[in-house]
Amino acid sequence: MGQLIDDLLAFSRLGRQGMTAAPVDMGELARTVADEVRRTEGERSVEIQIAPLPATRGDRALLRQVMSNLLQNAAKFTRGRDHARIEVGARSEGGETVYYVKDNGAGFDARYADKLFGVFQRLHSTEQFDGTGVGLAIVKRIVQRHEGRVWAEGKVDQGATFYFTLPGGEG
Repeated sequence: MGQLIDDLLAFSRLGRQGMTAAPVDMGELARTVADEVRRTEGERSVEIQIAPLPATRGDRALLRQVMSNLLQNAAKFTRGRDHARIEVGARSEGGETVYYVKDNGAGFDARYADKLFGVFQRLHSTEQFDGTGVGLAIVKRIVQRHEGRVWAEGKVDQGATFYFTLPGGEG
């Protein structure tokens, strides 16, 4: 219950919190968060591949939260796999950078993809996967504050890919 309250408070503060825009090395950010995720997984083998990521301009602390939430989710939803694989990458598309986090985990029914980013919208039971149901809503709010978009693709038992855009390019 305490974690839920903390997550809801964090979510509500995002709309009022000031942003400090500065250059952000997204590759370094992803590597730092990936190292933290690996440590929290203990003895479990989690392969996290990080392709070269373009820098951007934004609030580093908020973008770190986006990367953290997405990588933690990927690690969580691959716990049923003998060999968990997570891939972080980016591509340029229509004047914006599309970053992505892809995993080989539980996936989800694509018919419900629009529900993923709502508060308390869960596609898996808490018995299957822990969490408060607020993490992806936080991701969406942060990305929108950076004037970007967020979406996901997935298939049940075939993994998921979460995408987010940030306008412009290099910081």
